[in-house]
Amino acid sequence: MLKDIIAVEPRQNYQLYIRFEDDVEGVIDISKIVQFTGVFAPLQDKEYFATVEVNFEYGTIQWDSGADLDPDVIYSMITEQLIPEYRLSAVSTNSAD
Repeated sequence: MLKDIIAVEPRQNYQLYIRFEDDVEGVIDISKIVQFTGVFAPLQDKEYFATVEVNFEYGTIQWDSGADLDPDVIYSMITEQLIPEYRLSAVSTNSAD
């Protein structure tokens, strides 16, 4: 997928309006995809939640606490498309003795 997020607007009840570079857009409910623990704990505060911003360098959204979300996951949720599997090929090295 690898589509960058270019706009985000906080909505009520932990929802975010998201727009991607290919003009795909939609609203996601963050409370259904993250637990408010660890780096996500501050997001329980709705005023803090509303401070979400786009990180244009990484093409995702973030908060000052360091919390961010994978744009591929968000894109998949909005488009209802599965994330393609990425396969890593093992590189073997043979040493001659």
